[in-house]
Parts: sequence; structure tokens; C-alpha cells
Amino acid sequence: MSRVGKKPVPVPSGVTASVDGQNVKMKGAKGELSFVVPDEVSVVFENGAVAVQPRDQSKTARAKWGLSRAQVANLVEGVTKGFEKRLEINGVGYKAAVAGKVLKLSLGYSHDIDYEIPTGVTITTPRPTEVVVTGIDKQVVGQTAAEIRDYRGPEPYKGKGVKYAGEFIFRKEGKKK
Repeated sequence: MSRVGKKPVPVPSGVTASVDGQNVKMKGAKGELSFVVPDEVSVVFENGAVAVQPRDQSKTARAKWGLSRAQVANLVEGVTKGFEKRLEINGVGYKAAVAGKVLKLSLGYSHDIDYEIPTGVTITTPRPTEVVVTGIDKQVVGQTAAEIRDYRGPEPYKGKGVKYAGEFIFRKEGKKK
């Protein structure tokens, strides 16, 4: 039994929710999002909350039950508060800057990296060594942050590279003489 799936997702005031078959739409102050619930799960909007139930007790239906409830909860949080990922850049000469719809990254390569900012995502650089990715869709924000991090992931010896804020980098000792 899913512990997450049992709780209905409350819809706060200021957010309009609609369930049309397997399609769940949320509209709030920050924008509009939708999610198509898998066929193994039924979804109902009642009493100001969205309830998710498995259609049968098969393993896939029970697995997608909690997933679907979490996705609907992310829709509500996205249209009310939004999501944010912070990245830190460590290394001599490593920096980032936003120029229009392009994020320019200098990460120690022979060339600068130009990252096209996807639609629905806002990227800011409060400092040259900090990148803030914000948006209403949790999946797109996380994917964008992961793509930026992949250009130069943190290395274990000096910790140089792009890492998530608060991420622990396991350090290695290096060579001994």
C-alpha cells in the first residue's frame, strides 16, 4: 500500500484544478501545468482535493499510485510557489553570466560554453560563481540544472567544477611522495 498515495492533494485557494479523464490541469498565480495520469490509476477531484486510487492491486498499479499523487502535488506546488535549484561554481577562472536567452559558462575549457535557456525556465547569476534556475515545472528545472552541472561536474581532489548548493563532494587524498 502506498503511504504517499493515500493522502489526497489539497488544492489551495487561488488555484483552479480540473480533472478531465486522465488529464489533471492546475492553474495558479505562476502559470498553468498539466499531467496525464497513467491508465492503471484513477483520479478524482472532490471536496477541494484531488484523490488518486489504483484501479486494481497489480504491482504496476500500486507503483504508479504514489508516483501519480506526487506528480499532482508537484503541479500544485509549481503553480503556487515554483521550484528553484542553486548551483555553485568552484575553480580558478570558472564563472557564469546570462546574456539574453543564453547562459555563458567559462569552465576551464579552451572555449566558452553557450547554454540555450529552455522555455519555462529562468536562469539568473547573482554572483559570477552562482547560478539560480527557477521555474514552475519541477522536472524541467531539475533537468536544466543537471545539464548545466554535467558540463563540468565536481572532481574529488580539489572540488573544482559545478555542484548543487549544499551538495557534499567526497574528497580523495591524492598522491603521496
